[in-house]
Amino acid sequence: MISRISVGVMALGLVLYIALVAQRAYIMLTSGTPVGIILGIGLVVLPLIGIWALVREFQFGVAASRLIKRLESEGLIPDDDVALTPTGRVAREAAPALIARYEQDATTDSTSWRAALRLAIVQDAAGQRKDARASVRSAIRLARDAGE
Repeated sequence: MISRISVGVMALGLVLYIALVAQRAYIMLTSGTPVGIILGIGLVVLPLIGIWALVREFQFGVAASRLIKRLESEGLIPDDDVALTPTGRVAREAAPALIARYEQDATTDSTSWRAALRLAIVQDAAGQRKDARASVRSAIRLARDAGE
């Protein structure tokens, strides 16, 4: 729930930014000077890139949530009994073996979005966010290719 609130706050911040930048872009575009017009065009392009990135993140989040709910309903969320840190992360010494096991499953069944998503969950719990996002992207692609 906290992540949804933070996404909402970030989206609201981006909307406010876009509104303010659009105002400045209008002022610069109507200035009539070549430098002002060039800066105005830049101020139009940058928010468009921001909107594109925000939409992509929303799509990623919705697709990932949908797959995680499905995995949860099937009872396939990893629940291994491993040592945890006080914050709930997988302990540093337990992470490599745990990740290796789920990587093996994902490699063995390379067309299974479930295996890729289970790997992502374990990677995230071990603090490997970049790898986890890549695994989630892979799971989303595999689920889409399978028509699920």
